[in-house]
Amino acid sequence: MTNKSALITGITGQDGAYLSRLLLEKGYTVHGILARRSTDTLWRLRELGIADQVVLMDGDLQDLSSMIRALERSGADEVYNLGAQSFVGSSWQQPILTAQVDGVGALNVLEAVRIVNKEARFYQASTSEMFGLIQAEKQSETTPFYPRSPYGVAKLMAHWATVNYRESFGMHASSGILFNHESPLRGIEFVTRKVTDAVARIKLGLQKELRMGNIDAKRDWGFAGDYVEAMWLMTQQAQADDYVVATGTTTTVRDMCDIAFEHVGLNYRDYVVIDEKFFRPAEVDVLLGNPEKAMAKLGWAPKTSLRELITMMVDADLRRLA
Repeated sequence: MTNKSALITGITGQDGAYLSRLLLEKGYTVHGILARRSTDTLWRLRELGIADQVVLMDGDLQDLSSMIRALERSGADEVYNLGAQSFVGSSWQQPILTAQVDGVGALNVLEAVRIVNKEARFYQASTSEMFGLIQAEKQSETTPFYPRSPYGVAKLMAHWATVNYRESFGMHASSGILFNHESPLRGIEFVTRKVTDAVARIKLGLQKELRMGNIDAKRDWGFAGDYVEAMWLMTQQAQADDYVVATGTTTTVRDMCDIAFEHVGLNYRDYVVIDEKFFRPAEVDVLLGNPEKAMAKLGWAPKTSLRELITMMVDADLRRLA
């Protein structure tokens, strides 16, 4: 057990909730930034039974002064920047906001850490979307980036800012290049949760079809509960570095749908309808991560298979809707 303090931006998101639970189990005092923009932001923390165990404070990634105050109030030994406009599809509709929150927002947190406590260890949530139009069959820490969305571009700024602060100021600043990671806490706008929620609704007679875009796109999907452990491990290393966190296996959206519908005894072909309005302006066709560095240096490995993950999500949505 430890008596460390952690500060998490994006604490009310999927990763923030799972990371909070992990850190609480390790004896941390967990502080979180709460940007008050929506009506019910705490449901994920409540679902994990930890809403009353974290210390929440008002703040916004776009406001450097609030980041400085949060660092001062929390006395954080570790800072995890998970806050973002994280839905790729919305980034074409809100490119400026996405750049400000995901790019400049990360820079605000880095600058706050540098000003308040340069010794605090910093984690940046980077993303496989930075690879975009892939330049290698399997993407590692040395694969060139080619983002294909305003989200990927903004996240790439944050990623390089983290490298720059590490090299310029000697800060312990690491980036986790996380490939798609899902859970029952995933937002309904993300494709895996869109599928599992629809499967539950169709099974319960609440919905008749599932309208989808490019179901032949391939993704490397893992369980968010496994991936937050890699985040924590990065901040425990003697030297900061960047790591790809992935399963090393890629699956089509089509096959993911098949798993989800099969779990409730249905055939996805009877319910999935292709709708062009769900196609993106620039598609990322394949993402496949190479997690060998994280496995070798962090001692990390994914524990949950895609089938276990999708069935867990379908069961959670069935319980919610029932």
